[in-house]
Amino acid sequence: MAEAGRQARNGTAGWIARLAGTVLLALLLAYLIGLIGFIQSLEKKAPAALAPADGIVVLTGTPERLSEAMGLLDSGKAKRLLVSGVNPEVTREELRAALKADQALFDCCVDLDWRAENTIGNAIETATWAQENAMQRLIVVTSAYHLPRALRELQSAMPEAELTGYPVFQDQVRLNDWWAYPGTAKLLVSEYTKYLVSFARTYLAPPVPGA
Repeated sequence: MAEAGRQARNGTAGWIARLAGTVLLALLLAYLIGLIGFIQSLEKKAPAALAPADGIVVLTGTPERLSEAMGLLDSGKAKRLLVSGVNPEVTREELRAALKADQALFDCCVDLDWRAENTIGNAIETATWAQENAMQRLIVVTSAYHLPRALRELQSAMPEAELTGYPVFQDQVRLNDWWAYPGTAKLLVSEYTKYLVSFARTYLAPPVPGA
């Protein structure tokens, strides 16, 4: 009788272990399929045409992002630019000098945000800036791999705004043949995981219209 009980318990434990293994395998497969879809959906080149907007926001992270954003401002794509997430140790003049930006254009039309420490912070500061300047249409400048999450967070923070993404590319991030470059692959896996967290958070706690 005791032996039969042990066999039954072992059988149940084995069934649970097989079920758990199947579920984990299914989740891993779903993650990999989602990862590939995420990477394939990333922009591979900058838009050929870009409609003017009320403002431009660039999320700091690489020099290329800042240069592209200044170029858009200089070409008249918007009247003001917000640089969000500036290192608190970097002064306004140091940033202007690093960008080799025109002094008059920088002084009149560039706003700096030193408070944001991550993408969620970028979204909050951008929403405040846009509201203060009565802006509804924004061009969002950031790295191509970061753009989906950035747009998700910004749209959550400012649901009534019209956002246009402007992808920026770095030579060391190989989006077309990412699997052949461990550094790029690791970066994209990390970004996709962050995007899933962002998606879940904004989906479960959607913005309140007019709030």
